[in-house]
Amino acid sequence: MKYIIATDHAGVDVKNFTKELLEQKGHEVLDLGPFSTDRVDYPDFAKKLSETVVKTAENFDENLDWRDSGVFGILICGTGIGMSITANKVNGVRAGLCHDAYTSAMARAHNNANVLCFGARTSGAGTIESIIDAWDSTPFEGGRHLDRVKKINNIDR
Repeated sequence: MKYIIATDHAGVDVKNFTKELLEQKGHEVLDLGPFSTDRVDYPDFAKKLSETVVKTAENFDENLDWRDSGVFGILICGTGIGMSITANKVNGVRAGLCHDAYTSAMARAHNNANVLCFGARTSGAGTIESIIDAWDSTPFEGGRHLDRVKKINNIDR
């Protein structure tokens, strides 16, 4: 799996930790920055990552599990809230703000989420690892959830 990752200035250290964790698990990681703790605006990074995720999976069939596209995004800011709000403005993105393994699994199973968001100031290393493990191991359930995802996809943004 390929992961595209970005943050704002608040999450640089957590982004670096997450990137190493993903690489240890055998994933390819594209780091969109930033690479220092100098102040930046999170919407710029959320938009860039979201557009890259959608473009990378350009010919992906939305009826399938997003994991079949071969690419996911991870966005990190202080709380994850701003990143998730911004990411969900990009057509084709379903960003889930996850606080633990359960919310991560549900974002994948019920929403076929393709961008994972979490907070650098709200999530510790062990929690981040459990969030990623749940994200990686949980397939989209389809069925009644597919009908709901189709409705989400048809909402004008």
